[in-house]
Amino acid sequence: MTTPPSENQADSLEKMRRQFDFGPYPRIPIDADPREASNDLFIFNLVTPYYLRNRRVAETAGKVILDAGCGTGYKALALAKANPAAKIVGIDLSPKSIELAQQRFAYHGYQDLAEFHVLSIEEVTQLGIQFDYINCDETLYFFDDIAQGLSAFKSVLKPEGIIRANLHSALQRRLFFQVQEFLNFIGLMEEDATDMAIPIFTEIMKSLRPEVFLKQGTGWNPKWEDLEEEANKELLLANHLLKGDKGYRISDMFDGIQRAGLEFISMVNWRHWNVEDLFQEPDNLPSYLAMGLAESTLETLLTTYELLHPVHRLLDFWCTHPRQSPELLPVAEWTLEDWLRSQVILHPQLRTEAFQKAALEAIQQNGPFMISTFLSLPTLSPVTLSYDVAALLLQLWDGPQPFTALVNFWQRIHPINLITLEPTPPESAAQQVADALGKLEVFLYVLPEQI
Repeated sequence: MTTPPSENQADSLEKMRRQFDFGPYPRIPIDADPREASNDLFIFNLVTPYYLRNRRVAETAGKVILDAGCGTGYKALALAKANPAAKIVGIDLSPKSIELAQQRFAYHGYQDLAEFHVLSIEEVTQLGIQFDYINCDETLYFFDDIAQGLSAFKSVLKPEGIIRANLHSALQRRLFFQVQEFLNFIGLMEEDATDMAIPIFTEIMKSLRPEVFLKQGTGWNPKWEDLEEEANKELLLANHLLKGDKGYRISDMFDGIQRAGLEFISMVNWRHWNVEDLFQEPDNLPSYLAMGLAESTLETLLTTYELLHPVHRLLDFWCTHPRQSPELLPVAEWTLEDWLRSQVILHPQLRTEAFQKAALEAIQQNGPFMISTFLSLPTLSPVTLSYDVAALLLQLWDGPQPFTALVNFWQRIHPINLITLEPTPPESAAQQVADALGKLEVFLYVLPEQI
């Protein structure tokens, strides 16, 4: 059971409710369609974190997904698009936001797959529903104790369910907290001051000299001064004038997850938290640092990155119930025998007409295929494939394929060794396919699983 909110918490919730009734978030037009936002859909698709955790591909049909703090429903719609035939449940404190979310789903024809409730996260057990995936985007950092919010989610999470949540970074966002402190100091963060706060603050920032630390450090853009643009108002309300905003560190994130009785899975943009990527020669780190990192926990590695390069606004993570079974062998450590007992799936967010068309063009022209054009979130730099690997991926278009079937296909397009002119041995073909797929699994472009 979750603990009911205290009197102070209830007062904070009411202030937050009024804040988002005044400025519903996000202010994305009702007719906007997230279908082409492949990076967002990659995050919202249950397949992605479920595979990271279990090395298995989840079916989305029939799954029940909670969007906690759903706002005006744009991300709830993205959840629906990313998880075909799943049921979406949205909750939010703001009645105005819930009304807009319902209108959004009706416009896009998804109303039969969703329900929305004016409800706080602390009250989520009132729904009487257990969830396969809980998405809490841009909300958890309002909690005085993030473990309380995560505990509420744990109480309605199925045994194999997954939570995605995020926190504002205390280091990356420190100057915005300084802006908020300044605005509170001059009385513009009071609840009844919201209407006048935006034009007054805009006038102040406009009048400051360009080199003033707070103006320069927050990257103030003169275009934000045009308050006829709703997007500018939204930006100011969601950053400089955000009431109840709090910053956290990696250590706070791990502490909250642990105290809630949950287990960390991964950062959502895990490929963007690699310490080695910060150095000019990743394979030749300073010896003292290299020795320390080699024996470090994941929390230590992430903290190291946070201290060296705090560029991520959000500490965006997945977590779940503690593992009850032994951890599975990472694909990077599979032997060829492991590969021969597997099947391979193309990530659902790559199964688009644009992807298929570009792959076919690369094959026809015997040219390169830049796969990261279609899903760039997991990688820092472009990922380019040869035309024959593009052809291999198209074998996955209609569904999972046994690894052995992919090896047979590879032998047909590479029947001989171009150096020796001898027929390609099955074991050699299998190793080539395993090497190609292993490099793509790192980015979850393909999802191999044991059968």
